[in-house]
Amino acid sequence: MAMPLRQSIRVGTYLFEQKLRRREKFPLIVELEPLFACNLKCEGCGKIQHPAGILKQRMPVAQAVGAVLESGAPMVSIAGGEPLMHPQIDEIVRQLVARRKYVFLCTNALLMRKKLEKFKPSPYFAFAVHIDGLRERHDESVAKEGVFDEAVEAIKEAKRQGFRVTTNSTFFNTDTPQTIIEVLNFLNDDLKVDEMMISPAYAYEKAPDQEHFLGVEQTRELFKKAFAGGNRARWRLNHSPLFLDFLEGKADFPCTAWAIPNYSLFGWQRPCYLMSDGYVPTYRQLVEETDWDKYGRGKDERCANCMAHCGYEPTAVLATMGSLKESLRAVRETVQGNRG
Repeated sequence: MAMPLRQSIRVGTYLFEQKLRRREKFPLIVELEPLFACNLKCEGCGKIQHPAGILKQRMPVAQAVGAVLESGAPMVSIAGGEPLMHPQIDEIVRQLVARRKYVFLCTNALLMRKKLEKFKPSPYFAFAVHIDGLRERHDESVAKEGVFDEAVEAIKEAKRQGFRVTTNSTFFNTDTPQTIIEVLNFLNDDLKVDEMMISPAYAYEKAPDQEHFLGVEQTRELFKKAFAGGNRARWRLNHSPLFLDFLEGKADFPCTAWAIPNYSLFGWQRPCYLMSDGYVPTYRQLVEETDWDKYGRGKDERCANCMAHCGYEPTAVLATMGSLKESLRAVRETVQGNRG
């Protein structure tokens, strides 16, 4: 687990405070979508399927910052759409960083080099660049040639200017352990990004491509083989050890979607980023008025093959906090990751 030590302490303190307050449901990180528009048409994403009128909308700065503050979450993942298309994205980031929220700006990197001057390096801020494979595989997944090369150059320039850069890679049933190993080796060893997040492709209902999502057993077999030979320990993966155990079938957990809620132009999405069963205006309403017990594998058929981090990473984190053994394991891997 390569999370910076300062961030690990902040998150750990936050979780301990929630336990002292006896709060059963609380956010770990908010997925903020200040727009749905994008400059790519990725096969695994359905955000640009919204009507033209919706795609033209941009969330006001005060609304975006206010939603995060209302939730109380210590971390924010800003996505979309392509957030760098938002004319005030730098101000959203500035205000959140000023409040010491850890901000990850998710981007396909096509606009990143042009927009770097709008941002300042900070231990509270990181670009999270979407990379699904090496050149041919990545460009195929985003349906446009040249995107991989631009992303690589953007990462290099951002790191040269002192920014923290992380990556987010989604893997499909067309991937093999070797394709996963190749791209993570490249990101870890050649580009030397600060952290890497990985996720099995989820059955996102509006995505144009519905044929290449992974099933549970496929996911476990894929990551078990990719993690073999010491790769898992060597890669700077931005995940808790128990979530990585979950991916390769060494552990299983229920979904806790309430811990990584999604806030967009429509409000707080119920129950999660992947499924849309309506929206509510406040996080409190999301938590208190959603029937969480009806979601998850074995309860809702839409959840049958989901192993996405937005549902299961927080469960793994909470399980870690509830076990001295796992807490010590997480601390040990964090320290080792920061030394590396």
